[in-house]
Amino acid sequence: MSVAPRGWRRTDLERTRWRFHWYRCPIAQVPAERRAPEAALGFIDALEQAYSYIGRRPDAGSSRYVGELNLPGLRFWRLKKYPHLVFYVERSDHIDVWRVLHGMRDIPS
Repeated sequence: MSVAPRGWRRTDLERTRWRFHWYRCPIAQVPAERRAPEAALGFIDALEQAYSYIGRRPDAGSSRYVGELNLPGLRFWRLKKYPHLVFYVERSDHIDVWRVLHGMRDIPS
């Protein structure tokens, strides 16, 4: 099943890319020992792997926030090695990705 990100998801991903940008940034404000381009690329790989997995197994995600957010069918999948959650809803012909959020955020608000 195909995975289709919504507009909000793109905004979330841009925010997340900004957080990881400093790993790759060669500017003087980021010390060389703190740069880790593989972390930035690893995040994108983890996101792609999550999309692939939920495309094959949409029922595998947790429905923990359905009651709190009053969004029937909402599920989330945690990225491997990164503290981010992919929120999605299964549709008849695709997976509708709603948000990609850091797991430490206050999700219900």
